[in-house]
Amino acid sequence: MEQIKRTAKFSIGQIVAHRVFPFRGVIFDVDPTFNNTDEWWESIPEEVRPIKDQPYYHLLAENEDTEYVAYVSEQNLIVDTLGEPIHHPQVNEIFSSYEEGGNYKIRDFIAN
Repeated sequence: MEQIKRTAKFSIGQIVAHRVFPFRGVIFDVDPTFNNTDEWWESIPEEVRPIKDQPYYHLLAENEDTEYVAYVSEQNLIVDTLGEPIHHPQVNEIFSSYEEGGNYKIRDFIAN
């Protein structure tokens, strides 16, 4: 079976928002295709369940009530237009600074 090479639309350090749900976050890792448990995937209602064969992003996410880590398919993300930094408590562990244009710079010791 031929494998399709996928290119991620978003990058590490970029702030994104969920297309459906009211949260936003900064990307700290990317999987080229779904890489979580089947139990997690099946817990998503079938009518909104994303396909597995696409990039999935690990986000330091936040909504009006809390901060958390999210795992989101590319089809459910859009570029964040708020233009404000993320207030997640782990941001400073992974990123060194917030830059103009809504991106974070990853710390040198974390980058591969």
